[in-house]
Amino acid sequence: MSAPIVNVCAADPAVTALLGQSPLRLYPHGDAPQNVAKPYAVWQVVSGSPLNYANGQPDTDRYGLQVDIYADTPNQAEAVMVAMRKAIGRHAYITGFGVDTRDTQTKNYRKGFDVAWLVSL
Repeated sequence: MSAPIVNVCAADPAVTALLGQSPLRLYPHGDAPQNVAKPYAVWQVVSGSPLNYANGQPDTDRYGLQVDIYADTPNQAEAVMVAMRKAIGRHAYITGFGVDTRDTQTKNYRKGFDVAWLVSL
């Protein structure tokens, strides 16, 4: 089991208006197709742990996710980030902001944020 980021984003009209529906341009890190249309986003689990209790088995896992958005313009990247933050924020905690840069080789704009997602077992 993992954080349901894809399902949450696929069900949000503001996200799908920017990232498409079929396919939703939200990929596990490293799995975005070459020459994919922009904007698109990638995500990866960067940390995780069960919520342990002294008196029993854990019933919840915590996933730390990193989300990165790639776009042709800074406004496009910002729009995707805002839409994804709103959609994800109804189900998880936005815990920080990552990169806000432009790649010198690809010229893609990149914005990122971090998420803590609690998933019941």
